Amino acid sequence: MIKAISRPILLSLTIAFLMLSVVFLAYLMLPYNLPGSANLTKVKQERLPALQAKLTFKNQKLGNPVFLRVLKQEKRIEVWMKSGETYSPYKDFEICKYSGDLGPKLKEGDGQSPEGFYNVSEQQLNPNSRYHLSFNLGFPNAFDRSQGRTGSYLMVHGNCVSIGCYAMTNTGIEEIYLLMEAALQNGQQQIPVHIFPFAMTPENMQRHASSNWMNFWQNLKQGYDLFERTKTPPTTKAYQGHYEFSI
Repeated sequence: MIKAISRPILLSLTIAFLMLSVVFLAYLMLPYNLPGSANLTKVKQERLPALQAKLTFKNQKLGNPVFLRVLKQEKRIEVWMKSGETYSPYKDFEICKYSGDLGPKLKEGDGQSPEGFYNVSEQQLNPNSRYHLSFNLGFPNAFDRSQGRTGSYLMVHGNCVSIGCYAMTNTGIEEIYLLMEAALQNGQQQIPVHIFPFAMTPENMQRHASSNWMNFWQNLKQGYDLFERTKTPPTTKAYQGHYEFSI
């Protein structure tokens, strides 16, 4: 007759099973191609013909200046391209994942995705990213530093996984990356990337009126509204604890 398993042994087996289950679930959550990187030459071969055709249809061309507007709550990156003296919408891309809640990033390791006004130069593009393709937002900027905010390697990238970054699908980041790279190589010195907690309409501002971040968001809204009026990304600078804007 098989002896009954003692209670201490049963408890040990249960704990071991639970630990193995946690490890297995963590493994399943890992991005499928984390160790790899994109072959940018292959991406261009596969994507550029259709991209150039799409741009022609929209009366745009590869290399025109680019502006990105990120809306957290809507999980959307808007890509705008210069047409004449102002910018017109090119395409909206869904954000696959971002970390944290509405509100700015405050310190290294807090899991928050940043909000504010950033600029991306060609040196901030990373074709060899472990997350397919990426670009560094440049966090912390001058305003963030004036507020004592810390963090590093805050990116927009592919692979649909985020720890403080804005993660896109691989096809999404490919299109955005190619537009940005072409603009920078064609003479645009920096690409403005403006990140907001939500579309800063009066209705959304009222909906979030009780937030502790309302003063900060009202400052962000000044830059948002200026672009809405002029369709030109404003120049920003940090001054005495807030952003100032000019066209």
